[in-house]
Amino acid sequence: MTDLSHLTEALLHAARKAGADAADALAVDGTSVSVDVLRGKLEHAERSEGIEIGLRILIGKRQACVSASDISTATLEMMAERAVAMAREAPEDPNIGLADPDMLVRDWDVARLDLVDDSPALSPADLQDMAARAEAAALAVSGVSQVSAAGAGYGDRRVHLAATNGFAGGYRRTGTSLSCVAITGEGAKMERDYYGDSRIHRADLDSPEDVGRIAGERTVARTGSTKPPTGAFPVIYDERVAGQLIGHLLSAVNGASVARGATFLRDALGQQILPAHLSLTEDPTLPRMSGSRPFDGEGLPVTARDIIAHGMLTGWTLDLATGRKLGMASTGNAARGTSNPPAPSVTNVLLTPGDATREDLLGQMGTGLLITSMIGSSINATTGDYSRGASGFWVENGRIVRPVNECTVAGNLRDMLMTLIPANDARRHVGRQVPSLLVEGLTIAGG
Repeated sequence: MTDLSHLTEALLHAARKAGADAADALAVDGTSVSVDVLRGKLEHAERSEGIEIGLRILIGKRQACVSASDISTATLEMMAERAVAMAREAPEDPNIGLADPDMLVRDWDVARLDLVDDSPALSPADLQDMAARAEAAALAVSGVSQVSAAGAGYGDRRVHLAATNGFAGGYRRTGTSLSCVAITGEGAKMERDYYGDSRIHRADLDSPEDVGRIAGERTVARTGSTKPPTGAFPVIYDERVAGQLIGHLLSAVNGASVARGATFLRDALGQQILPAHLSLTEDPTLPRMSGSRPFDGEGLPVTARDIIAHGMLTGWTLDLATGRKLGMASTGNAARGTSNPPAPSVTNVLLTPGDATREDLLGQMGTGLLITSMIGSSINATTGDYSRGASGFWVENGRIVRPVNECTVAGNLRDMLMTLIPANDARRHVGRQVPSLLVEGLTIAGG
């Protein structure tokens, strides 16, 4: 097994030798196996493994990034020389630069994050069995005509980051996933739906039988879908799509968007943007979560923080460069790939849950649309004007009466966010722990 710490140090040595003022290096060593099953037989199997390396060179206020998958000494030297030449021609950016040494995280407990499943790695045969069992469970649901996809996967990834400011650190993360897509009906009356699960630890994963059954039941519930009426109605975003709505909010408070002025919340810092009883918290330190990490992509400490506290927008999501541009400190949210410089990004987001069940929200809504799937989007980041294709179920007198599809929901995100009423059904192992949400003031375009 390649020592990634030695590899990143070799990259930094090559960078200094080539004339860099400063540099950081990232090495990623990963193995992944995925299997797809169709009609009980293996349809596709794929395995990938290898090392990717990335080097960021800084010369004054200019920078350049290069990446490779070859780790020979000659390649490291060529990467450094090429990056230095690129950086000398790059435009100046007064906001770039490594973290000051006193800003770096010094101690972290990666074991507490519990990011590694120590049980034996799953073989392709194991994954094939899981996928086949999920497919069989879906087909056993009355009304399912076929399964279009059933797949399982396993991954094991190591990451190591080092920089000339003295930072060096790495960690490992495993993961197992299982999914199934079922179909009911034929031709123009065909409907489909899915279910899947992904976990750090295989022991936490939903059983193949549950994955297939839920995919089948969701699909059959969509039989005979028609368009909903057109008009102004309340809408419930089911838990499985509610995170997308909060995702638009997270994009709006991302420092990169704020620095460009391309967000409908650009003047909202310190203002109320959610109902007063709701907070939106990020916590990269949650155990057994795929988004958890011991430090950010610039070697800074990570900690839980309220993005929104009691409805008030408390801060932006920042890395060092966007923080400097906005005159603020980094929030420890830098994410980094081998071929790109750091950029702000969030992980493990939690929205305050409500006390009501989704069924309670249906009763509160009365008549309106329950959205379970979304396609496409037309969102004006600057104004918050929102329009998305949707499908789900039409609700009357608090009860689901029929499945619907081919409709569009439209509104303004700033107005929509102020009306949110959450249920209590958020899943606690996903990256966006957001419950079903009742939203007022939307226009539905249907039949």
